[in-house]
Amino acid sequence: MNLAVTVRIAWRAIVANPLRSLLTMLGVIIGVGAVVAMVAIGQGARQAITEQVESLGSNLLTVFAGTQQFGGIATTGQVRTLTLEDAEAIQEEVPNVTGVSAELQRPAQVVFREQNVYTQVSAVTPQFPAVRNFHPAAGSFISDADMRRRAKVAVLGQTVAGELFPDTDPLGQQIKIRGVTFTVIGVMEPKGATGFFDRDDVVFVPLTTAQRRLFGIDYVRTIYVQVTSPDAMPDAQTGLGDLLRQRHRLGPTRDDDFSVRSQADVLQAFTGVSRTMTLLLGGIAAVSLIVGGIGIMNIMLVSVTERTREIGIRKAVGARMRDILVQFLIESVALSVSGGIVGILLGVVGSRLITRLAGWATLISPQAVLLAFSFAVAVGVFFGLYPAQRAARLDPIEALRHE
Repeated sequence: MNLAVTVRIAWRAIVANPLRSLLTMLGVIIGVGAVVAMVAIGQGARQAITEQVESLGSNLLTVFAGTQQFGGIATTGQVRTLTLEDAEAIQEEVPNVTGVSAELQRPAQVVFREQNVYTQVSAVTPQFPAVRNFHPAAGSFISDADMRRRAKVAVLGQTVAGELFPDTDPLGQQIKIRGVTFTVIGVMEPKGATGFFDRDDVVFVPLTTAQRRLFGIDYVRTIYVQVTSPDAMPDAQTGLGDLLRQRHRLGPTRDDDFSVRSQADVLQAFTGVSRTMTLLLGGIAAVSLIVGGIGIMNIMLVSVTERTREIGIRKAVGARMRDILVQFLIESVALSVSGGIVGILLGVVGSRLITRLAGWATLISPQAVLLAFSFAVAVGVFFGLYPAQRAARLDPIEALRHE
């Protein structure tokens, strides 16, 4: 028999029992659909993380206060080792630096008349919008003059503006932060949420004002450094570290009392986690494919038993072992591939529904679809091989006697 005839016979055997064939394919359908959907969720999360990290600012180095070890415990961000003067020195002395912004964040109650919110007060310098790629949508941002005179001015994030001023223009209004009156001079553009952190739930004030009038401190938690290009980041990171060690009078044997992270470091950490989660979710979903393959093997063994006399007749009229083997193997692969195609469609539709209903980012890639389809074909071949071999090895005389 040629291949076309074999395929036609195999397909006729499948459609002869439509319900049984559908139930057999169900495991493959669910498995392939789950693999496509889970990989889409993982890749969508990775893409969303990449976009969010890049939206924080281009070619960005972040300096955190403290990496000293006390009792074997890292204290990043818990010690008071960074100052506004450190940020100014980085701007002036480190090559390839285009912008520097110092920041100090603390939670506080913000009040406007009968409205109040508990939010993050972010004390920053005027270069913050350019360095962090976060600009005001209305009004203006903090200026150098505001920093010098410790002005009591504030710029609101979209979430805070919406909660305090649902029906009023916030510009020019008076709000209270820890009992101190501030004038609203601007509202930031929407930035969205990162995980459980809403980047619009924030109030920006001048760093000098927060240090003297709100918190009574003289240090900062974080310094953001914008570099001219990605190629210049290693040299800038080295120069920055040398400068801070010199300013903090750290000897050769002492550890840094600060830590520096680049966007690449942050992105690598996040993508590593998302890649692991994608593999984990894909692996769990692939178990359904194995279960579906076992179902295919089971039904093919039943089919061999039911069609023993048919196999004997085919061998008696000249069918070779290879013809019988290919016939049953094609039936197995046809079941698996049909289920795979339906599963891919189900996975794509499911991914779209997840995005629409849950708001999760999903990304359907051709590689994931091809991988799922290839897996379906492999399941059909692997789990159909034993029943096909069993059919091919039947003795024609014994098969003809079978009732």
